Amino acid sequence: MVERVVDMPFRYRLQKVLDFRINQKEEQLMRVQKAQAAVNKAEDDIAKNNQAIVDAKNGMRTADPSLYDYYDKFLKHLYEEAERLEQVRQELQEILDEEIRKLVKCEQNVKVLEKHKDKNKEIYLQEEKSEELKRFSELGVTRFYRNKVENSQQ
Repeated sequence: MVERVVDMPFRYRLQKVLDFRINQKEEQLMRVQKAQAAVNKAEDDIAKNNQAIVDAKNGMRTADPSLYDYYDKFLKHLYEEAERLEQVRQELQEILDEEIRKLVKCEQNVKVLEKHKDKNKEIYLQEEKSEELKRFSELGVTRFYRNKVENSQQ
């Protein structure tokens, strides 16, 4: 009598670790997106300030000469603001670069475990195949022996 072995589906023993790392990667991706949005906002602020400088220079050309002193002070303020905004943008860019490095590290950690999972699944499938071939072989030997006995009895 041939025993029927119940096939167990593939279970990766480090699945919880893989899921944890995938969640970490997704959280890090959100941090990268937030940092990128902050850099984009800083760049928009710089563009607005630059436009204000251009507008002030154009306004100075058509203004009354008695207002030149006010325009000079205002332009000086806008240039100082431009320097401050550029410094803020650089700081935000550094934060973004660091977050991207962390994201790359998280992606590498996930890929390592996914490759490990794939290798384990291939090994599992090969073992399942060899077990199946072994069962078929045993079944064939049993049938051959049974047929031989029946033929000798007839």
